[in-house]
Amino acid sequence: MPVPQYEFLVWLVYRLVATFSFGLPLVLLLWASISKETSLVRLLSIYWKVASLIAISILLLTSNQPIGYITSFASPFLILSSIWFWVDLNEEINEMPQWRPLPLTIRIWRWGTSFLSIIYGILTFISLSCFQVSNNSNCIALIEGPQNLHQIMKIILNFLFGGEWSQSLASFIGYLALIAYIIGLIQWLLIRLPKQGRIAGDF
Repeated sequence: MPVPQYEFLVWLVYRLVATFSFGLPLVLLLWASISKETSLVRLLSIYWKVASLIAISILLLTSNQPIGYITSFASPFLILSSIWFWVDLNEEINEMPQWRPLPLTIRIWRWGTSFLSIIYGILTFISLSCFQVSNNSNCIALIEGPQNLHQIMKIILNFLFGGEWSQSLASFIGYLALIAYIIGLIQWLLIRLPKQGRIAGDF
């Protein structure tokens, strides 16, 4: 793919990710909490736990850490699993009135997020070569978003707290968060999944 088209696609996907992975789910979580729809709150809570890998990837890519390309590739598939995997939540959502605003919006969000996850997965698959060589044009286009966000965070944190937000600090926090994420994922795979199966439980 030509570089200008690839850069346009990357920025388009980043904007869609910001909408469907952060903005809309936050609104839906607040909406479901106010409406006291427990099954939807559980689904969105699970989603936020899994989707935190995107934030971890952004922290790692801020300083162009190679592992950030791997976590970026894994994140859309984990997110896709987290919103469709649960038998009990799927049944409860399907039993809700089809045209009620909140359940309808949740359904639209799930399908939109699924489509976006596939596109993002393809995009990050292309970038896996950046794990070894990160100075080509595709890799540079992919890390522009995280680095621009880093500059914004640096200004905000410096204004609010007077602290120094650096790339090395961002990557350090990213590695700590990744370790915690992997430990939590392994615990769920080895302990909760064999015990509870596809029942969300207290995930």
